[in-house]
Amino acid sequence: MIDYSSPSLVSVEEMNTFIGGAFGGNQNACEVMSFAMAVAVMYPSAASLRPGKIISGPTVFSICDAALFYAALSATGMEPMTLTSEMSIRFLRPARGEVLRARATLNSIGSRSIVGSVVAYTDDESKPVAVAQGTYMRPKKNPAQ
Repeated sequence: MIDYSSPSLVSVEEMNTFIGGAFGGNQNACEVMSFAMAVAVMYPSAASLRPGKIISGPTVFSICDAALFYAALSATGMEPMTLTSEMSIRFLRPARGEVLRARATLNSIGSRSIVGSVVAYTDDESKPVAVAQGTYMRPKKNPAQ
């Protein structure tokens, strides 16, 4: 059973510093982290809006992926080669708002894979714009270690 009350193995500051250095031009940030949970935040630019000021589907998908990555590293520590294996998303309503957030919670933490669920929302967390589920693969451990 996952103890969500434990502290994150990576701080918000460490995560944002890493993301800023590894992914130049990144448009989202980690806002909150605890063990096996993270919230990503993005302030969508005009380039990510569809007609009607709806935040594009790829933008919503990307913040869900980022939130799950942050949650995965909150539980494993800094494993930068942790990679998305699969992710599916269901769009529930048009994403309209000034701020886009995604809250990821891990469902399973294994030695090779991490599974989690994500809820994306704009102004009102009780009205999600999308739900996603994904799997991250952890890097293989060096047998010499």
